[in-house]
Amino acid sequence: MTEEGGFNIHCVCTHEEARRLIEAQSGFRLTNCGCREETGDCKRSRTDVCLMFPGAKEVSDNGSPWNISREEALAILREAVNKRLVARPWREETPKRADGICFCCDCCCSYFREPGRWSCDRGTMVERTDPESCAECGSCIEVCYFGARSIELDDGGLVIETERCYGCGLCAEVCPNGAVALVPR
Repeated sequence: MTEEGGFNIHCVCTHEEARRLIEAQSGFRLTNCGCREETGDCKRSRTDVCLMFPGAKEVSDNGSPWNISREEALAILREAVNKRLVARPWREETPKRADGICFCCDCCCSYFREPGRWSCDRGTMVERTDPESCAECGSCIEVCYFGARSIELDDGGLVIETERCYGCGLCAEVCPNGAVALVPR
């Protein structure tokens, strides 16, 4: 389902892309995540992880946003990396400008809890796994909230459905062997 404006409001990016988006901004506001407030018991992170950039529309159902510093915004990104949250920029008026970034988890985010109800654009990157370096340990499967990675039950081998990859990069971040890289889509 495409949201207002003929394009999806949300898209996915890597944590490095999120860092560049943050560094390019002149100011920041923070608000609570509506998904986390709705579920009431996030198992991954704190509630205030929705970062808004200058010019972003106020989101009334998430409370009043408050100003934070660049250092605080980057600290939220570091927490997102540590807690394995997916960076999902959003845009209201044009697909070319990010208005903010949601840092989403698999236990609260409606995009993961209700697949198919909402749509989200894939990121600019896609995973590439080197089968020679992959130990098939399964670390990447636990963090692939999009269901692109699994272990084949018959032979125990890693199965990758690249068409399901959204390019968040969590699989590359957790791979102990460096077998997963992100390449332009």
